[in-house]
Amino acid sequence: MPQPHIAILGAGPAGVGAAYQLRRLDRARVTVLEQQAVPGGNAGSFELDGLRVDYGSHRLHPACDPAILADIRRLLGSDLLDRPRHGRIRLRGRWIHFPLHPVDLLLRLDPAFALGTLRDVVLKPFRSGGTEGESSFAEELRASLGPTICDSFYFPYARKIWGRSPTELSAIQARRRVSASSFSKLARKLLSQIPGLKPPGAGRFFYPRHGYGQISEAYASAALAAGAQFRYGSRVSRVTPPLQPGGRWVLEAERGGAGERLEADQLWSTLPIPLLARLMEGHAPAEVHEAAAQLEYRAMVLIYLVLPQAQFSEYDAHYFPGADLRVTRVSEPKNYAARSTPLDRTVLCAELPCSPDEPAWRLSDAALGTLVTEDLERAGIGLSASPVRVEVRRLRQAYPIYSRGYERWFGVLDAWVESLPRCLSYGRQGLFAHDNTHHALAMAYAAADCVEGAEFRRDRWAEYRRVFDTHVVED
Repeated sequence: MPQPHIAILGAGPAGVGAAYQLRRLDRARVTVLEQQAVPGGNAGSFELDGLRVDYGSHRLHPACDPAILADIRRLLGSDLLDRPRHGRIRLRGRWIHFPLHPVDLLLRLDPAFALGTLRDVVLKPFRSGGTEGESSFAEELRASLGPTICDSFYFPYARKIWGRSPTELSAIQARRRVSASSFSKLARKLLSQIPGLKPPGAGRFFYPRHGYGQISEAYASAALAAGAQFRYGSRVSRVTPPLQPGGRWVLEAERGGAGERLEADQLWSTLPIPLLARLMEGHAPAEVHEAAAQLEYRAMVLIYLVLPQAQFSEYDAHYFPGADLRVTRVSEPKNYAARSTPLDRTVLCAELPCSPDEPAWRLSDAALGTLVTEDLERAGIGLSASPVRVEVRRLRQAYPIYSRGYERWFGVLDAWVESLPRCLSYGRQGLFAHDNTHHALAMAYAAADCVEGAEFRRDRWAEYRRVFDTHVVED
C-alpha cells in the first residue's frame, strides 16, 4: 500500500518536528508549506548586526521529554549549550533573582511584601475560590496564593501580558500558565534552588549556540535529508476538504508571485485554528466561523536595541510585572548563548504586549526605541550609550487569551476539525495553547505515532490529547 501524502501547514517546531518524525519512521510522504523563507515561526531566529537574535525570550527546558531531548542533542551536537538561569524580577522597586533563591529573598524582598505573604499563608485555609467551572484567573490565584503576591505580581503582570482584568480571564489561564500556583509549589521551587536539594536541570536551560531558531532549522534539515519536501515562501490562500469519500485535500497557495496547487491525503495544520476555519470559507458552517471570531490572541511588539558595548548586564533577562513600566521583559541574546563576541556591540530585545488596535502597535521604530529607553531609565538600569540601531518585529498571534468562557468557542472549532476527514490541528496555535517548544515537539511526535498505514488513529490521538491537557508552561 502506498504511503499517504501529508501536507503540513507551518514550519514552526510542531511542523518541522512532525515532518522529521514521519520521515524518520518512514510513515508518509510529507510536504511542509511555510509562508516565511526559513523555519521556526515564532520560535525562529534572525541576524541583526552580526548577532543572532530570537523572536523574544526562548529557552529549551530540561522538562523536555528525554527521547525528544536526545534527538535535539544528536541534531545539534556541541551547539546545544547547557546554561544556568540568571535573570531578575523588579518587584515593588526591588530586584529579586529569578529563578527565586531563598537567600536572595531573605536579603532583598520588600519587608511589607514578605509579611503580607506570611499572613496569606496563615489565612489560606479560610480562603475559597470561585464555583467550579466558573472561577476566574483572579479567584483561582487569590484563593491559592492570597492577595499580596497576586496584587503585587500576578495581577498587574496579567493585565500587561493579556490586556484583560484578571477577573475577565478564565481560571484555566492560571492552571496552564502559572507553574507556582500554590504555596506548596512555590516552596518546592525555592527548595529546588538549594545546593544538595536541586533536582537534575533545576535552575538551568538548554540553548543553541546560534540562536533558538537553530532547533527548528536542525529539524527541518534532517527532515529534508530524510525525504520531506519544504515549500518556503508559500502562503496558503484556500483549503478545500475532500468532497467525496476517498477524496483528497486541495490546497491553493501563492508563492513567488505565482499560484500553486497541492493535493494531499491528510492535512495537518499548525496554524492558528481560527485561521484554518477562514481558509475553508464555504466549507465550514456558520457556527464555526462565529466561534473563530470569538477566540482572541494577544499581539506582541518586539523592540531590538543595538548597543555599542560588549554587554549590557550579566543577566539573561529582566522581568517587569509592575504597571509603572510598559514592557514586560527585556532579554540579552548574547548572554543566553554565552557569547563574548562581537566586542563592540550587543542587542537587547524588549517585549511589549498589545493589540493591533492599540496605538503601540503602530508606533514608529524610533518611538518604540524611546519607549524602551525610558522604561529602562525608570527601572534604574538606564542605557550608558544611545542605541546605534532600533529594529522592530510584530507578532499578531503571540499568546492565546483565555477569556472566561473561551473553551466553549474553542470546543466548537475543535469538534469541527475532528469531524473533517483525515485532518489534524495541533501545536501551540492549532490547539490554542500557551505551551513551550518541548510541548509542541511532543505533540508532533505524538501525531506521527498515530499514523498507521493510510489511516490516522483518532483513538490514540485522543489519549495523547488528555496528556496535552495537563501541560503547564515552564517559566
